[in-house]
Amino acid sequence: MTTQATLHLVCGKIASGKSTFARELAAKPGTILLQEDHWLSSLYADELSTIADYVRCSRRLRQAMTPHITALLQQRLSVVLDFPANTFENRQWMMGLIKAAGCQHQLHFFDIADEVCKARLSLRNAAGEHEFSVSETEFDRISSHFQPPSEDEGFDLLIHTAE
Repeated sequence: MTTQATLHLVCGKIASGKSTFARELAAKPGTILLQEDHWLSSLYADELSTIADYVRCSRRLRQAMTPHITALLQQRLSVVLDFPANTFENRQWMMGLIKAAGCQHQLHFFDIADEVCKARLSLRNAAGEHEFSVSETEFDRISSHFQPPSEDEGFDLLIHTAE
């Protein structure tokens, strides 16, 4: 079943601009924003201390959200999924959503230099408005797991740069 809905996906390192862009996309009529950081901080805040904790809790959240996201898309509502498409495994899950819902999609890849991300991260941490504060050391450790998307994964890929 083909729908008019679009699943918007975001990929990029921490503080690359994914969430800001996601909020802008979600301002369109008939579009829902789902933010992993909000859900994780609301449901699992006491369980998140390590990268392994994040992986475990994120996996649980994806399992719980899969039927909900698919149903929204099948009801012709577009979804901006502010869950990081930063690993091949996460993107496979997202491709499963696309196939299950029969929807259009766009994978927005934020190809932003680490120095720019770290400067933005410093400002974000100082503002104290984000669900999670991340140090530069944590940024480097988390970024070491980053896997940029490749065209052969089958996504409608849009690349965003700092310019």
